Amino acid sequence: MTTPKLHAFALAVLLGLGLAPLALAAPDAATAPAQRAGSDGLQLPLGSGTLALQMPAPGVLHVHYLPKGGATPASLVMDPHAASATRFQPQVQRSGDTVTLRSDRLVATWHRASGKLDVSDAQGHPLLRQADFAALAQGRIVLEHAPGDALYGIGGYNATENAGAGLLRKGRQVAKAGEQGHAGAPFVWSSAGYGVLVDCDGADFDLAGGRISIGGYARPDADYYLLAGTPAELFGELADLSGHAPLFPKWANGFINSQWGIDENEFRRIVATYRAKHIPLDAFTFDFDWKDWGKDWGEFSWNPVKFPDGASGKLKADMDALGVHMTGIMKPRVHVNTVEGRYATAHDLWLPGEKASPDYFSHLPVKDIDFDKPAARAWWFSPQLAHSFDTGIVGWWNDEADTTRSNTQFLNMQRATFDGQRAHSGQRVWSINRDFWLGAQRYAYGLWSGDIPTGWASMAGQRARMLSAIDVGEMQWGMDGGGFHGHPSDENYARWIEFGAFTPIFRVHGELDEKRQPWRYGPVAEAAATRAIRLRYALMPYIYSYQHRASTQGVGLVQPLSFAWPHDATARNDVDAWLFGDWMLVSPVVEQGQTSKRIYLPAGTWTDWASGKVYPGGQTITVATDAKTWRDIPLFVRAGAIIPTQPVMDHVGQHPVAVVAVDVFPAATTSHFDYYDDDGETYAYQRGVYYLQRLATQRSGDTVSFSAAAPQGSYRPALSRWLVRVHGIAAGSVDAGGATLRRYATPAELAAADGEGWVAGNDRYGPLTVLKLDAGTARALTLHAGATH
Repeated sequence: MTTPKLHAFALAVLLGLGLAPLALAAPDAATAPAQRAGSDGLQLPLGSGTLALQMPAPGVLHVHYLPKGGATPASLVMDPHAASATRFQPQVQRSGDTVTLRSDRLVATWHRASGKLDVSDAQGHPLLRQADFAALAQGRIVLEHAPGDALYGIGGYNATENAGAGLLRKGRQVAKAGEQGHAGAPFVWSSAGYGVLVDCDGADFDLAGGRISIGGYARPDADYYLLAGTPAELFGELADLSGHAPLFPKWANGFINSQWGIDENEFRRIVATYRAKHIPLDAFTFDFDWKDWGKDWGEFSWNPVKFPDGASGKLKADMDALGVHMTGIMKPRVHVNTVEGRYATAHDLWLPGEKASPDYFSHLPVKDIDFDKPAARAWWFSPQLAHSFDTGIVGWWNDEADTTRSNTQFLNMQRATFDGQRAHSGQRVWSINRDFWLGAQRYAYGLWSGDIPTGWASMAGQRARMLSAIDVGEMQWGMDGGGFHGHPSDENYARWIEFGAFTPIFRVHGELDEKRQPWRYGPVAEAAATRAIRLRYALMPYIYSYQHRASTQGVGLVQPLSFAWPHDATARNDVDAWLFGDWMLVSPVVEQGQTSKRIYLPAGTWTDWASGKVYPGGQTITVATDAKTWRDIPLFVRAGAIIPTQPVMDHVGQHPVAVVAVDVFPAATTSHFDYYDDDGETYAYQRGVYYLQRLATQRSGDTVSFSAAAPQGSYRPALSRWLVRVHGIAAGSVDAGGATLRRYATPAELAAADGEGWVAGNDRYGPLTVLKLDAGTARALTLHAGATH
């Protein structure tokens, strides 16, 4: 969406305004350039420079102050490949002393006489005002807004700082990548309907008194974007500007066991136990152990002593047969007295000014590669690392690149790996990293919350860390389930697994020789953890569909409540619950021995997933929690929900999925779900090789409609049938658009039947109609209520 500087003003001038220049603009008004309106914006004189306003998209106003020296290069926050061939053309209107750029989402009005810019939504509600354009020449952006607006974004929390402030942002805030799990972006947004994105490598924000004041962006030409829309629209615009995240491989949505202190024999035993117990597992992450650390090319190569079958590919072949993907840690540091270290010295790849120091693991001298250098990135994915990838290290845990002052060191480390793997293989890239700077999402970049301690307070604090990271645009977040430092109690472990099952990246990890397998925490915790992991795998079609939405639309699997209820003051700073997809609200237990929990349910109608009890929204409820077996997860379904599930497997893709069950909870307004699938492994989906089918439903009195649109994309999954469970109605008849749909007497008869059909009955949610439908075609059905069953 971004364009070369002043692209808009190379276009033909559509409207000659003939207006006098700004009073503050040029000392010699007679020689100052006239204001101009182009097809998507305005060009105004400002001091010795120029102010450019353009509307490159319906919800985006691009403001760029160009001093006499001209433009400087865009930062890595912006997607360098986002320019589109066809540009949006707003309405450009002149009325007296004002010029207005208008779309169906945003109205920007320039007042010549006062020198002010007003930004409102399409209905005329004020969003932002910029009155002090002279501040741009002094390196400050000053915007005014309604004093009561809730503000979010800018930055999150590191592993050890107090997260008690939650999600709301006020006062002085620093936009930085930070360290130890911190997420940052030069982006602030409001649930009142606007956002501000600055194109820069770091900035300071001052939020007070109805003003957003931004400085420290270290470039003479202030370049920023004013966004308008709902939270979902704002994050869609942010993704268009900063870059869309590519899809992770499908296996990355499963359970990931990470461990420091392991060898091949133990690894094989652990995997065998997971499979024997049918506890799902999709990936295992190795710490230092997988590397030949300290030897020539040891940072990039298998350890032949601990993993004798690694370099040959035999271990990979064995794990492929078991459906387990191996991933490994990567460090930014390289041993100085090795082949690669001497190459880095000869080619100036080190961080400037850094002295060699003993590595805490090998005790040999090391230094850090400077990934902000293009030559370092080009070198990083070496033939040795490519060989390790080919023999099984197919995902990346990038660690400790957050200790420099550069906001882009971690981003560029993963960028080097991403570009290297993409050039080497068609397999999708996956990574986790220990800080986040906006723009990193373009490189298959997940964030984990750093080296957190174990215990209840630490676990509870992860909620704010996750949601604040999402608030700055990092939709792929995870944590060291169980905590990194220390050993969790059995109950703490069980509850942590339940929490992790409803996060984007579901993994466990601990410090050296800490084991995080469920069976190591006693039978009660093992049963609770297994139940949560299996629920995660049942929800895989739901999860993967929302991960696709995160990639295409910028709004992820997990959403703070303010995304869906932006005007609900109670939800503004709620970290106790979040949306999982659009239709499930989860509020994990994070207190020891808790027997009841208070949970706020926003507007709507909510059904307890486990019990079927229905609650009206807009209130705080109290639910009982099980302090003995720890198996319950407070989980609620929103009215209108469409939730696809599949049989639980030991790993993603263990068996083809021919039948997908779909639980439908119709509401009075139409709701929909975009079911998505693809090969789960390659980037063919970017070329249209995917399957997307919209499912929709609505209740109207005693009838319920359900429809499936014609599928999009060229991918053809194994899916052949929908088993649609429509809750809240026991149909007496089903109108299938003139087609004959056979009624069966019992669910067992319907399940055994070869063709389509339906049956009415009851379940824990009440009246029920089950439809068995052929998938892959457009369908529209109407259910008419019959006698109560």
